[in-house]
Amino acid sequence: MSTSYRIGLVGKPSVGKSSFFNAATMNDVPEGAYPFTTIDPSVGEAYARVDCAAPEFDEECTPSVGYCDHGTRFVPTKLVDVAGLIPGAHEGNGLGNQFLSDLNETDVLVHVVDFSGKTDAEGEPTEGHDPRDDIAFLEEELDQWYLGVLEKGIERYETGYTTEDDAIEEELAEQMSAFKTSEDEIKRLIRRVDVGFDPAAWDEADQLELAREIRKETKPMVIAANKMDTPEAQANYEEITDDPDYDHLTIVPCSAHAEKALKSADKAGVVDYRPGDGEFEITGDVSGEQEQGLEQIRDFLEEFGATGVQAALETALFDVLGVTPVFPGGANGLGNERGEVLPDCYLIPPNSTAEEFAYSLHSDIGDGFLHAIDCRTNRQLGKDYEVESRDVIEVITTN
Repeated sequence: MSTSYRIGLVGKPSVGKSSFFNAATMNDVPEGAYPFTTIDPSVGEAYARVDCAAPEFDEECTPSVGYCDHGTRFVPTKLVDVAGLIPGAHEGNGLGNQFLSDLNETDVLVHVVDFSGKTDAEGEPTEGHDPRDDIAFLEEELDQWYLGVLEKGIERYETGYTTEDDAIEEELAEQMSAFKTSEDEIKRLIRRVDVGFDPAAWDEADQLELAREIRKETKPMVIAANKMDTPEAQANYEEITDDPDYDHLTIVPCSAHAEKALKSADKAGVVDYRPGDGEFEITGDVSGEQEQGLEQIRDFLEEFGATGVQAALETALFDVLGVTPVFPGGANGLGNERGEVLPDCYLIPPNSTAEEFAYSLHSDIGDGFLHAIDCRTNRQLGKDYEVESRDVIEVITTN
């Protein structure tokens, strides 16, 4: 029931973005080392792990979507493989405009970067490319895109479309509404960059700084440091994570190739592997070559704790967006009238109230909200109760 969040997967060609998408969703999107392998955005179902609440009640859950594996609930979320990131995308180069509008349908970005340095700015094979250039490149493309929209808002403000009473934050919030921002947020960000509220006094640097702040706030980003199973990537990772210029970014080491290999082997019955785990067991017959490959993956897991694919998605949802997983309870605690136990797990915005949770279930349920009940303690909760992670809540409504 929790498909409202969309994680955008971005990256230049040939960095392993399609491999990451396929590993996360087990879809078969073409993987190719040439530009625009992906033309239309592929949308797949990925999963976020949540500790299931059912075992605390000595129950076994019956998920209506996703699945549960030994007490770990795999809750669906949408993963969008956004195509067409090349230099000048913000000016409409390549699939630029399409790329940006697809990107705008997402809530948070996972930027897949080839940390081995073996693909150049265009995605062609090379040696010694600095991954920092790719991180900067995406941020600069997005900043320029935001700046273009911001400048239109300033122009509208200055050419008198507005009345004297209209504040600049009102005009900018309207102009930038596609980015899901608001007057209050724009006001707060203008204060943060400390440029004052008279756009006539802003120079180019001020405008760019404000555009960048709005971008960071409305399109937060996680870096998936891919191809970390190579010594070059590990050296680059050490260097970049030690660099204070990158403190504002969350960087997750990963190997999309290792995750895909383990999931495929699990599907074939060769290994027993649960996505996101730091270990696996060989359970079937493997050739000497396969065993060697699996042992290399095992070494990687021991070094980094997991393949990083699940971690990148969950970092984006839970750490960066602060999404709260909640289980709707039923009249007899956990079940519903069909006898299903905790069939749903919702991913809702941070700091949501019990009443807002009721609305996320259905507008009628929200309209008739009386109170909620904490199924663990049977405590009655008012409409302003702030929902916490993994709460099990029954909503009492007149509808």
